Amino acid sequence: MSPTRQDTRPDDTPDERPDGGPGGPDDGAPGGAVDAPSAVTASRSGALDRAAAILGAFDAAHRELTLGALVRRCGLPRSTTHRTAETMIRLGWLDKPGERYRIGNRLFELSGLAPVRHELREAVLPFLQDLYGATRTTVQLGVLDGTRVLIVEKITGHRPMPMLSQVGGFIPAYCSGLGRAILAYSAPEVIDAVVAAGLEPRTSRTVTTPTGLRRELAAIPHRGWAADREEGNIGVSCVAAPIFGPEGQVVAALSVTGPTALVRADRAGPAVRLAAAAATRAYSTRR
Repeated sequence: MSPTRQDTRPDDTPDERPDGGPGGPDDGAPGGAVDAPSAVTASRSGALDRAAAILGAFDAAHRELTLGALVRRCGLPRSTTHRTAETMIRLGWLDKPGERYRIGNRLFELSGLAPVRHELREAVLPFLQDLYGATRTTVQLGVLDGTRVLIVEKITGHRPMPMLSQVGGFIPAYCSGLGRAILAYSAPEVIDAVVAAGLEPRTSRTVTTPTGLRRELAAIPHRGWAADREEGNIGVSCVAAPIFGPEGQVVAALSVTGPTALVRADRAGPAVRLAAAAATRAYSTRR
């Protein structure tokens, strides 16, 4: 095997010299002097940006990556990626049991401290379990994150549905029961942001017009639950209801999701609504 060549590409230089150039002074500093605190701050910020880019390379479809794949997905130079990844392994942010990188256990430990996991999930989980016991169909808990829904918890039992997002994954808010249950009680600017992000068709049944989406949202408070009728995946339907915080603000939603033949809104809706109401009381009291 030939020795590794040192990468001297210009885009790798800032990793080594946060002072404004390859061996030259910072144009903004008098006489070529560099403000030490500013340089340190810039260096730390750059390191965090690189670590964030590497973490962003992983998702539900890319849980383990070779160095080459990691370079392609994070967009950093190869030497920078390797050097940063080695530091992240030392910190426990990444793991590399063989030739592939994966998310480290330290991040899993820290994720359990996030309020959405520690407080919301623990308060709602018993009601998710009750709902699953009553329906024997996949149940999910999600929160709005920008224009998407983050899946916080999911119970599938013996009928897994691989087409659904895993815990920690995202689904569109505009065409999912979870998203609509939250959006129906959200501020107008939140809905506007979702519309502005685009209403791309996921299936032939997806509502793709702002008027159609707003009509769907307006009907939700009256009946108490939202519905997704094969709008995200053909053959899969969802019924969801909102969960509220102690001040009456919508904080999450829970849902029943499964084959369309088994998930009928008129049957599942009342059970989902009752489960969400009980979860609301538990969450509000807990806080």
